[in-house]
Amino acid sequence: MALEELQRVERDSVMQTYARNPVEFVRGQGTRLWDDEGNEYLDFLAGISVTQVGHGHPALLRAVSEQAGRLMHVGNLFYTEPGIRLAERLARSSLGGKVFLCNSGAEAVECAIKLCRRHRPQGEFVVLEGGFHGRTMGALSATPQEDKQSPFAPLVPGFRAVPRDDPQALAEAVTDHTAAVVAEVVQGESGIHPLAPELLAAAREACHRRGALLVLDEIQCGMGRTGTLWAWQQAGVQPDVMTVAKGLAGGLPIGACVAAPEQAELFRRGDHGSTFAGGPLVTAAANAVLDVVDDAAFLRSVVDKGERLAAGLRALGLEVRGAGLMLAFETGDGPALARRLLGEQRLVVNATGPDTVRLLPPLTVSEEEIDEAVRRVGATLR
Repeated sequence: MALEELQRVERDSVMQTYARNPVEFVRGQGTRLWDDEGNEYLDFLAGISVTQVGHGHPALLRAVSEQAGRLMHVGNLFYTEPGIRLAERLARSSLGGKVFLCNSGAEAVECAIKLCRRHRPQGEFVVLEGGFHGRTMGALSATPQEDKQSPFAPLVPGFRAVPRDDPQALAEAVTDHTAAVVAEVVQGESGIHPLAPELLAAAREACHRRGALLVLDEIQCGMGRTGTLWAWQQAGVQPDVMTVAKGLAGGLPIGACVAAPEQAELFRRGDHGSTFAGGPLVTAAANAVLDVVDDAAFLRSVVDKGERLAAGLRALGLEVRGAGLMLAFETGDGPALARRLLGEQRLVVNATGPDTVRLLPPLTVSEEEIDEAVRRVGATLR
């Protein structure tokens, strides 16, 4: 189907919630994408931190193909090995407790909210300005962005937002009635803003003092994206609950809510569930991605490549922020620059707001591809 026909069908048949770029991608390999006319692109968005090991990684393809040939779905009334093994690996690599597998980041946040309400019934939540946790009603209530919330009010009550750069304000907001503090270690959708270690430490201390839980959202910044398996490991602040999704299965829909041992038994049978969650196909994929990413040498390479990308962008005179291969730079018109990079340079990035361009390449990106991306950004800026 030609692009123009695809656009017509999309206008007629798909709810208009996305501002799509006029490109149809039909194939991918590594850090490269090809459109329907055969043009080649450098992918520095990775499906918004999803294709963590690139397109067509052989280990991921092999795991999905073999599992699809054996068994795709039976539901959670029975045992299947890939999901239970994945839960064990996620718990061991992070908080050491137990895991609820789900289908998306928003679902992982919903699970975390319910878990915290089990911990402190009717408790309230403290969230950070600029945070983004999803678009379902509970996750949206934890996302203090007026343009996203106001069309759907009234939201779930009991959420209070504080500045993302004020440890004292955060500490004062946590009371004996607080169920949890919920925060991204690196705020993604608001433009790649790493939280200061001092703020995370203040959240940890306040939650400990008041008996609240600390929930850290690793949906975009986790799975090796910042150079450690989980971004909170760099800050040295361990949460009580962690949410994961996006890059976990390398392109298939999955999420997880991980609880530390002290919170691992809060749910009772029937408290939570999902038809598709933890199915053998997506969890086989996630195990294959973990085999690649959860490796010390691989994670060191993410740090090195992130530094190379940041240095290249700074050499162009850009102000860069972020960690590992989760970077952004400020510019006068972010959406316009992102469109020009796509159309003129065939470099896939995106804008988060009016003045920020975000780069999230696959973690398997090569140094040569990083240098080429910097060259393309520089050519457009000139």
